[in-house]
This record gives sequence, structure tokens and C-alpha cells, in this order.
Amino acid sequence: MRPLEGVVVLEFCQFLAGPSAGLKLADLGARVIKIERPVKGEACRQLSIKDLFVDESSLLFHTINRNKDSFAADLKNPADLELVKKLIAKADIMTHNFRPGVMDKIGLAFADAIAVNPKIIYGVVSGYGDEGPWSKKPGQDLLVQSLSGLTWLSGRDSQGPVPFGLSTADIMCGNHLVQGLLAALLKRAKTNKAVLVEVSLIESILDVQFEAITSYLNDGGKLQERGDVAGSAHAFLSAPYGVYKTQDGYLSLAMGDLMYISELLQVNLEKYREKHLWFEFRDEIRTLLSERIIQETTDHWLQLLQEKGVWCGKVLNYQDLDQIDFGMPMKQTIENSDNKKIVTTRSPIQLDGQILTSTKAAPKVGEQNKMIQETILN
Repeated sequence: MRPLEGVVVLEFCQFLAGPSAGLKLADLGARVIKIERPVKGEACRQLSIKDLFVDESSLLFHTINRNKDSFAADLKNPADLELVKKLIAKADIMTHNFRPGVMDKIGLAFADAIAVNPKIIYGVVSGYGDEGPWSKKPGQDLLVQSLSGLTWLSGRDSQGPVPFGLSTADIMCGNHLVQGLLAALLKRAKTNKAVLVEVSLIESILDVQFEAITSYLNDGGKLQERGDVAGSAHAFLSAPYGVYKTQDGYLSLAMGDLMYISELLQVNLEKYREKHLWFEFRDEIRTLLSERIIQETTDHWLQLLQEKGVWCGKVLNYQDLDQIDFGMPMKQTIENSDNKKIVTTRSPIQLDGQILTSTKAAPKVGEQNKMIQETILN
């Protein structure tokens, strides 16, 4: 039995942050029901990566919405809205990421929800909070990355701002929403009352940067200093930290004693012996290390360095990664009602030694309407 079995979640969310939270709740055993508009469904169904679709919904939608049910309802239709309110009365959690004010107009704001269900846990995802001058501005991942300073942490100094190649703000905001909802379940168990949980993309992306921002705030307001050689990996860490080209690939060097590593690599760094110089002259040091490391293969350096306790590793792409056996499955195959299969990642959580996997693909729009009416509304 999974820990959230019996918990019913209504998801009024679209795109990534809110639905990614629902995905994690579903993996933990909750019954997650997407409330979608009829026919077209949630907007993410048409937001594709590389134009990849399965049963008329984007592969992106499938990656975020596996293991869920779909209930199609027109929230502007009084009859459908009444059905949704009946679902709220039976639910434990409801989440939404509509713009501030939208749920008030529909009649499904927090006050409306607790009038229907006094013990509902009500989760809200916003871009920049529910009030204030930024509340109505679009909360989109790239825009939030750009606003938050995150784009100045990756890449080389001469490249200017470099955004992450992932929806970092969305994913972390979804994680924070899950944390808040689980905490709210515990609070409700103690108080027997409704709980309002609010998260925003801007707060989540700032929390991701806690080490960098704390350094900035406590170091006289000095901005981060990215290196400007290939492989610079951290704006606040000194050499040798970074990625280096080898004869046949790439090698990553993590934190370690620079002088010890230089001896193993047979690189003369004697003039940088003072530790404070490892940051001040990190570009020069990385250049000298690079000139030596490129002379041998990745495996050569791994054998030499790992035997001596140096933290280092290969730099893999997805094809390389797919060939590695970590001693536990990293993928799972899910299947929809048309027997179409999709290979995807799985929940990273294990409970009592059990890996949490699922086989159920994302639903079609309104696929469970009849079943939900029979099992929940009747």
C-alpha cells in the first residue's frame, strides 16, 4: 500500500509546475483527477517538445500526467460547475495555477471551496504571488529564470546570460508544492480544518539558488564571477572544479586538493600553492590542467585519479547513460487505453525497499468521466 492511497486530489492546473506536483502525488498513491475543459483538454496537450505526440497529446503532456484520471468539465457551465463542486466536497486536496482572480470569478476560490468542504487542502501556484505589482505578470519558466539571476550562473563569462536547458523554475515549484501539501495533510490531521498552501515560481527559483544568493548577500554584494574557459562549472567554486576535454571525451573534476591533483596529473602549479589563489586564478589553473588532461583518454584519468581518492567522473550524454547499470531500474514503460507504450523515467522514491513505479499513461480528455461519476459522485 502506498502512503497516499485513499487521498483524492483535484488538479485544476496546466503546463508543468502544478501538474508535476500532481505526478508526484500520484506516484505516492493519491488518486489525481485532472479537471479539464471538454474536447481540447489542458493546454499542455498541445505544447510539444520536438513535435512529438502520442494519441493527439504531446509527449511532454504524457511525461507530466501519467497515472492520473481526467474529468472533462466546462467551468462556465452551471451544471458542470455543480458536478465539480460535488467532487470538491469528496476531495482531500485541490490545486490550481490560474491567474489571480480567475477562481474568484468562477466561484472556486479558497473561501468558496471551504464552504463546500471545510477540510479541503487548497494549493495555489502563481508566478509572483497573489498580490502586489507583479501578481498579474506572466509566470513562465524562462522569464522567471531570467528575472531571478539564475542565467548568470551557468556557461562562461563571455557568453552573457545562459538559461538552463530545463524548466527549472517549474520543476522546483512543483516540488515545493508537494512539500507544502504533505505538510498540510499533517496539519489537517491535527486541526481537522482546511489549509491554504501557496507557492510561486519566483520564490522557488530563489530557493534553488540559496547557496549563491547567500554568498552574494554576505559578501558585500559582490556579483558571481563565472570562469571564462571551457568547462567552467560553478560561479562560486575554485579550480579544479569543472569539466575538461580528454583525448576521447570529457572528464569532470569535483572538489579536491588542487596541489595533490596537480602532482597526480604531473602539472606544475607550484606558484598557486596558496589556497586563496585557487579561486583568483582559476581560469589560468584550469587552462594548465586542460592542456595536460587532453593528452590522455578519459578512462586513463579515471583509473589514475579514482584509485587515489580523487572525486572525478565521466561526462555522459543520454545514449551513454542508457547503457549504465546502477543496480536499480531507472526507466519504466507506461501504457494507455489504446495499448500505446511510452518509456519514461520513474519516481526516484523508494519506500520500505520498494521502488515506486507505475504503468498507467496520461488519460485522454474526459476518459474517466463516467467512472468518476459512478465511484465518487454517486
